[in-house]
Amino acid sequence: MEQFLAQLAVFVVAAFLGWELISRVPNLLHTPLMSATNAIHGVILVGGMIALSESTNPAITAVCFVAVFFGALNVVGGFWVTNRMLGMFAPPRRRVRRRKG
Repeated sequence: MEQFLAQLAVFVVAAFLGWELISRVPNLLHTPLMSATNAIHGVILVGGMIALSESTNPAITAVCFVAVFFGALNVVGGFWVTNRMLGMFAPPRRRVRRRKG
């Protein structure tokens, strides 16, 4: 029980600290930081897949599966948003008109 309370306390402090840090990031730094955190989260995702492959308890397997699923959504969504934001800074493309005939 003591170990669970210690882990819960670490989780609560990490969640609060993460919320405070992310809310204070200026908009200009959002894209580079998102790219870096996506790369880090990719490493975490690999660790989650390893934990999923080695789990024998059905409850732990379920939790690992949910973690890997949401981690994959986070990585894909983060790269999608980053790509879209970087596209806003790209120079405009010229449209080439095709002649009929």
